[in-house]
Amino acid sequence: MWLPGPAGRILGDVDAKRQLGEFLQTRRAQLRPADVGLTTYPGRRRVAGLRREELALLAGVSSSYYSRLEQGQSSNASAQVLDAIAAALRLDEAERRHLHDLATGSRRRANARRATPERISPAVRQLVAALGEAPVLVLGRRGDVLAWNRAGNALFAGHVDFRGPDLPEDRPNMARMVFLDPHTRELYVDWPEKARAVVGALRLASGQHPGDAALAALVGELSVKSPEFSRMWADHRVKSGGEPVYVMRHPLVGTMRVTQQNLRTDQGQHVVVATTENGSPAQAAMTLLVHSVVTGQPASRAVTTADTPTGR
Repeated sequence: MWLPGPAGRILGDVDAKRQLGEFLQTRRAQLRPADVGLTTYPGRRRVAGLRREELALLAGVSSSYYSRLEQGQSSNASAQVLDAIAAALRLDEAERRHLHDLATGSRRRANARRATPERISPAVRQLVAALGEAPVLVLGRRGDVLAWNRAGNALFAGHVDFRGPDLPEDRPNMARMVFLDPHTRELYVDWPEKARAVVGALRLASGQHPGDAALAALVGELSVKSPEFSRMWADHRVKSGGEPVYVMRHPLVGTMRVTQQNLRTDQGQHVVVATTENGSPAQAAMTLLVHSVVTGQPASRAVTTADTPTGR
């Protein structure tokens, strides 16, 4: 929870240090000595993964200093030390940035203010229009749908009012839809993959915006309402946007493999563009869906042959 003023800064500092410690602990627990070239001897190890002293040795810092970081007793690690720890933990680039965000979170939180509703810039609105009939939506840092075109609405949430993004107090939210809305859950053949991506994006956002009370409230709401979200959140995995490919089971045009191109704006928002492979059954299905949006005619389910994955 975040509060304005001195009380908020104190609680914020504690929360930032706790998140840093939990992130380090979960990543350390997933490494085995053999993963990092350490020799082990017969006998039962008392901890899962690397010991703190083993990780400290790999990072080139003292065991006591690293222990203080994990226990939330220190928050002044230099960028060089954080990079050394990231290398020892075998973090990818998104995880490394998240580590830096968490380590500096308490300092940035002191200057945080209550966020105003996110809005898209005229340039982003022009970009959405320029993309024509391709399904497009714009996501804010909390996963709020800030804008979409007709095709984007039809593909990602055809059961949701198209005007929803224009109402800041009642905008559709991708995280809520993925975890709490059965229609959206049914849309993804591999729902756990999509769910993990959503949680990973929220983890990144929580490190980048440590004073965002609305983001904290969203995480709290999902943790209470969805045991699956709560378990995934506790894993502390992070995920950058990228270009994920999902097999979508659309109620109107059937199953299709869709790539979600992710364009990050200067404001930290994400323009998501759905594309399909040229000449594929998925492209035919997408064309049919877009045609139904443009003409107002109901889409036929004639295209139901999936670009179904093999081995996924």
